[in-house]
Amino acid sequence: MPTASDLVTDLPADFETFGQAVATSMADLLGGTTGQVLSKASNTDMDFTWVAQDDSNAIQNAIVDAKGDLIAATAADTPARLAVGTNGQVLTADSTAATGLAWATPAGGSTYSGASAYRSSSQTLTANAYTAIQWNAEYWDTNTFHDNATNPSRFTVPSGKAGYYSFRFNVGIGSISGDVYFHVRVNGTTKWNFSWDMNSPTNVMSSATLSLAVGDYVELFIYNTSAISTAANEEALCSFDYLGA
Repeated sequence: MPTASDLVTDLPADFETFGQAVATSMADLLGGTTGQVLSKASNTDMDFTWVAQDDSNAIQNAIVDAKGDLIAATAADTPARLAVGTNGQVLTADSTAATGLAWATPAGGSTYSGASAYRSSSQTLTANAYTAIQWNAEYWDTNTFHDNATNPSRFTVPSGKAGYYSFRFNVGIGSISGDVYFHVRVNGTTKWNFSWDMNSPTNVMSSATLSLAVGDYVELFIYNTSAISTAANEEALCSFDYLGA
């Protein structure tokens, strides 16, 4: 190859050598087929190779094969297919799964859980005493919160349902003169209470929101301050609704 100070004596031969040198150093750029792309083969200058567009260093088209498939990872630099779940499932973290992800049915969601019970007949409220209302009939009970025969005054939190609850009641009380006290008790301990000044038969409605653990039970107690007994009539009803964890 001639330099600036060389005397060129054989121009065609010198340029043939130049052309051959260019062809040798850039040989990797030659050729290729339709649809291929140029990819760097190494860190060496002018070292390239022709590859298919879906090359081994890219996420392969074949890694997914169905509608809804996702690409996750099983390890560093290791993509993998996560098949779509079923209708209604949600994607959750799961360290036991190969990709660390899994499709699962959501816990709770919008599905209602709770119970509603009532008095099928009047219940006597003893004078100057606390009386636990015995809910002896049910409208519904989704998760065995209540039993009409065994401890019917109680609404008990079943396994898997720890969380917040709305406890609501409506009690019709016969004619007395004096105050009536209402106690909402959890495991026998008063958690919420109020009083009502009674001068004639009336219905009393109220509610409380409670944080409860599995096995906790809730009861409604009524204290009659009059000197005579009266009745919580068949209009008495109660709802125990699970609000979520």
